[in-house]
Amino acid sequence: MAEPAQIAIDLTDRILTITLDRPAAMNAFTAQMMQEMVAAFDRADMDDEVRAVIVTGSGDRAFCAGADLSGGSATFDYAKRGNDFGHASSPLRPDGSVDYDHPGVRDGGGMLSLRIFQSKKPVIGAINGAAVGIGATMTLPMDFRLAADGARFGFVFARRGIVPEAASSWFLPRLVGISTALDWCYSGRLVSAVEAQQAGLVRSVHAPGDLLNAARDLAQQLTAQSAPVSVALTRQMMWRMMGAASPIDAHRLDSRLVWSRGSSADAKEGVASFLEKRVADYPDKVSSDLPHFSPWLDELEW
Repeated sequence: MAEPAQIAIDLTDRILTITLDRPAAMNAFTAQMMQEMVAAFDRADMDDEVRAVIVTGSGDRAFCAGADLSGGSATFDYAKRGNDFGHASSPLRPDGSVDYDHPGVRDGGGMLSLRIFQSKKPVIGAINGAAVGIGATMTLPMDFRLAADGARFGFVFARRGIVPEAASSWFLPRLVGISTALDWCYSGRLVSAVEAQQAGLVRSVHAPGDLLNAARDLAQQLTAQSAPVSVALTRQMMWRMMGAASPIDAHRLDSRLVWSRGSSADAKEGVASFLEKRVADYPDKVSSDLPHFSPWLDELEW
């Protein structure tokens, strides 16, 4: 018998809402949840009815309380825990050493973060409660985080004898600065929604009953009058160029995309609708009309 789904999905008004749906376990993160979330983002990218994605949690206690600790002290002992992701082979060699390049070594939280990073649709986190461990780090590649006023963020890894995961050592300092990132990760203390907002992690703080509506309003504001292909490309340009070595890398990518999009049907419609003072109806589709320029827009590989 198949395991019950651990997320819920709703598509309304061109917004795909992904709800982490293990409220009895405070929406604790599992390999199954990771795989379901990756599949949901795959669906969002290929469905032209989806203009934006919202991620939130079920219930009023937690967005995601972190990794499911029901395995006890072996929770983070991946060699003992076995293979969560169905790889045909093991990273453990016959002599007991570890092949650290093996895909079985990959951090599941990082696999989710990288998938969100590669999203072609804007992503908004509606943080309805505690966001701890992977519950905090999975939100970092989202474009915006809105929080309920009782939400708390916890980068608690050092308190569990492990280290930050989900590529958060790349994302978190870029969002809040290196000193704040180190403060939060060294101490593992819980950070209030207000402090997170002051540090730049959170865009806005809301009463719990207003949170999801605020996220939906923002999603509509971001996408209602913009060309979907342009939004997809802008998202990737901004995120990927944060790690560029020089502005010349951005100039090269900008030039190619400006040239490509300048002759597109969307560009013609954008100008015509402006001159004719009407709402634009952009014909290009993310699923079929997204230009690609290597290496900047390549899929990320292990």
